[in-house]
Amino acid sequence: MNGNLFLDPTAVADPHVKDRLTPRTSLLDFNIEALEPVEIEGPPALMARDFMSPYVWREDDGRFGILLRAVPKLGAEQTDTGIVWGGWSRDGRVFDMLPQPSIIPGPGKEDIGGIEDPTVVRVDGGYAVYYTGVLDDHAHGQMFYAQGPSIDRLRKAGVALASSKSEGNTKEATVQQLDRGKWRLFYEYAADDASRIGLATGPTVAGPWKEQPTPFMPRKDSWDNWHLSPGPLLIDDPATPIMFYNGATADARWRIGWIAFDADCTRVIDRGIMPLITPPPEDDRTATDIAFAASVVTVDQQIWLYYSLADRRLARALVRRS
Repeated sequence: MNGNLFLDPTAVADPHVKDRLTPRTSLLDFNIEALEPVEIEGPPALMARDFMSPYVWREDDGRFGILLRAVPKLGAEQTDTGIVWGGWSRDGRVFDMLPQPSIIPGPGKEDIGGIEDPTVVRVDGGYAVYYTGVLDDHAHGQMFYAQGPSIDRLRKAGVALASSKSEGNTKEATVQQLDRGKWRLFYEYAADDASRIGLATGPTVAGPWKEQPTPFMPRKDSWDNWHLSPGPLLIDDPATPIMFYNGATADARWRIGWIAFDADCTRVIDRGIMPLITPPPEDDRTATDIAFAASVVTVDQQIWLYYSLADRRLARALVRRS
């Protein structure tokens, strides 16, 4: 649990942060009731890879959809940084994957190095999918999007949010439709040798995007004191959107925490002190020490948070709001 007192979440000063939260008694708390592995069943080309970035959503007919990032296994030839593969499930835990990937690198040079971090948005006539396209150096990229009537008929549609000199490697989209047809986009970018969270709003699901004040910053002397990356938004209470965000120290030990905003996501009203999810110890002490949130689904008032561990396997957590 997060405790009864939380500290200023903007302890690392940033002149672009619009609001600062002063210490007060916390009114929110979240706890983990259950942890389960997410199982993937698919063709040999998929099963030869590791899995991360599970974006899960629920269709009107009750099925669960998934788009995930499939990466070469450790020790295998690193041909790319990922491909995006889709599938379906009846229980939200075991997914039957499509015969072919949904989005693959290339042929253009802007994403020939890999396709990463899908985010799905239901739109009229089908789906819009945000993803990161990586150059052939396997290190630099920016945010693109694809559209299509189904997840096996997606077509690349261009740049969603370009990188700039001040905001490099735009990625990890969290997209929310607002009233009156407007849209909100949280995203990760690189600055000052760290990952940061940006916020923008736009008139359509594809922008154009107008930058907004920085939503929140790392906290000094905390588990999230260096890197930040957006996670999924829980909006079952529209007055208090909750983001299950990703934070890390300078040595990139990522954990999952939570933060609460006002209805417009312009002011932080609460933030947990401790991580909500910490990766379990690995047998190999040199293994990647990462838990990274990707999506959230509510089913019969239950909150299921989907995430990846060590950049190679998938899990979900049953989260209880207290």
